[in-house]
Amino acid sequence: MRFFLGTHQPSWLARDLGVPLLVSHRRLADRRSLPRASAPWACDSGGFTELSMHGRWRIDERGYVAALRRYATEISNLAWAAPMDHMTEAHVLARTGATVRVHQHRTVANYLRLRDLAPELPIIPVLQGQSIADYNRCADFYERHGVDLAALPLVGVGSVCRRQHTAEVEQIMRSLSARGYRLHAFGAKVLGLGRYADAISSSDSAAWSFRGRYVPGCTPSHRSESNCLRFALAWHTRLLTSLRAEEPGHQSDRGPTSARGKGPRAGGQRTGRTRPGSPRPRQAGGRTAARTQNSRAS
Repeated sequence: MRFFLGTHQPSWLARDLGVPLLVSHRRLADRRSLPRASAPWACDSGGFTELSMHGRWRIDERGYVAALRRYATEISNLAWAAPMDHMTEAHVLARTGATVRVHQHRTVANYLRLRDLAPELPIIPVLQGQSIADYNRCADFYERHGVDLAALPLVGVGSVCRRQHTAEVEQIMRSLSARGYRLHAFGAKVLGLGRYADAISSSDSAAWSFRGRYVPGCTPSHRSESNCLRFALAWHTRLLTSLRAEEPGHQSDRGPTSARGKGPRAGGQRTGRTRPGSPRPRQAGGRTAARTQNSRAS
């Protein structure tokens, strides 16, 4: 599974990080100059914030296409972009005054319009809903309009980022995967990825930034770690390590002396896996393991 690190720092695109990034259109739209991406990245439309704040899209399809074309040319390396979809969380529906079904129709119609306006851009379709039946109905809407979702390189699954019931999200992902779709889970809970990572092609999260708000900064110039590149990369590394450990047939590479306090596990440290998003272990001198392992500047 490919995991995109969500960030609100567009300048990171120019850094050779070895990690795919996801950046919102909302963070790029007003910039006079744009960074040149050193690696593939993805563009989120910012729909969740747009609809939550305003109850509608304040940009039309032509304006969004013009922005994406600019990003594809000036930033380059655009792997894919989200459409101007309509999320189906309860508070978003309350803000727009529409139903789940209406939001699904608007999402499908927007994708079709964007595809007609810019067939050369890698815009992916997104499925929206609340229940398993909702998501499959949304998929049926696409199919009825001649969109063969199973033939596309990626299909997004939205409105799952705030779900607490990971078992329900797992059922949704596996139901859609069974239809032959290569899925991207937008903002999936990291604790749930261990349950269904094998059913999706990719996911993303910026949860590191939220957690970093409550962690003291690693340098005098950082009040917290919410914008720290080192903190973000260490979080990303821990997440991928944890997911690999959950894979069937995974065998630990710990040596036979590790349990005796020698080698990399010396000093009485626990040998259990670190849960994604859990507090980082402290080392002598108050520095964290994540900071000492990654010396990149923020």
